[in-house]
Amino acid sequence: MKNLVGNKVVLVGAGDVGVAYAFALVNQGIVDHLAIIDINAKKTRGHVMDLNHGVVWAPSATTVSEGTYEDCKDATIVVICAGIPQKPGETRLQLVEKNLAVMKDVVDKTMAAGFDGIFLVATNPVDILSYGVWRYSGYDASRVIGSGTILDSARYRFMLGELAGVSPMSIHAYIIGEHGDSELPVVSSGTVAGVSMRRQMDKDAGFTQRIEKIFEETRDAAYEIIDAKGSTSYGIGMGLARMTRAIIHNQGVALPVSVLLNGEYGEEDIYIGTPAVLDRSGVRRVVELELDDHEKERFAHSVDTLRAVQQLHF
Repeated sequence: MKNLVGNKVVLVGAGDVGVAYAFALVNQGIVDHLAIIDINAKKTRGHVMDLNHGVVWAPSATTVSEGTYEDCKDATIVVICAGIPQKPGETRLQLVEKNLAVMKDVVDKTMAAGFDGIFLVATNPVDILSYGVWRYSGYDASRVIGSGTILDSARYRFMLGELAGVSPMSIHAYIIGEHGDSELPVVSSGTVAGVSMRRQMDKDAGFTQRIEKIFEETRDAAYEIIDAKGSTSYGIGMGLARMTRAIIHNQGVALPVSVLLNGEYGEEDIYIGTPAVLDRSGVRRVVELELDDHEKERFAHSVDTLRAVQQLHF
């Protein structure tokens, strides 16, 4: 990958998720230039104007523009939020065929423009579509990253924080696996304000029940939000902004994202949610968490769920 100068991001898809992401980028002053591509040119123009009017109050200036695929030529990151959204009662995996076609079109146009940066994928089903973007682009897997379980883990930490009466920033626990119904919490290595979740569960059966209820609420939160307001947007928008900051600022932080496994957890040739260290190169390394026997079984089920869908399309 060439040495990229400047911090330019191209956003493809200005729906609810894309616009929430764009607002988070501008509000946090993460990038120098944000170019937005969407098939609805009139609405995109309005978003660009509106975002630029907020730059005055941002911590640093961001140039926001209406983009074309030519903008990808000198972009550090292309973020794909384009696609058919999840409807009430619909699972993420039911979106796969329609949205793979969208990914192929976006990747072809991006590559034709001479893009040589990093792809971030947010469109659902994100694990399958990240695999598709990797295959379509021909890039090293370190340069294709899905949003994975970054939102699920944030939901989980928020709810655990409410239970324990501490800030979510004092919670260190991950949701891994499919960004979907087969995901799982890694309780064995989780901590709440430095206290082992596993140790608390061993001492208090009631705590175990409360943790499982929180996980179920985490897993099903998207369905409730979609039913209430039509889409999830703010949480994932801020999660994508966190991933972008990790890459742009070369932070080397571990975040729960969708990455290609290459022997981790005894699996390979599958994109799935797990912590990975992100920096300016993309994925510096994949982190393999130590799982107990029950967690290993649940993770294997999640892999099998994704692989069954993947094999139908690749």
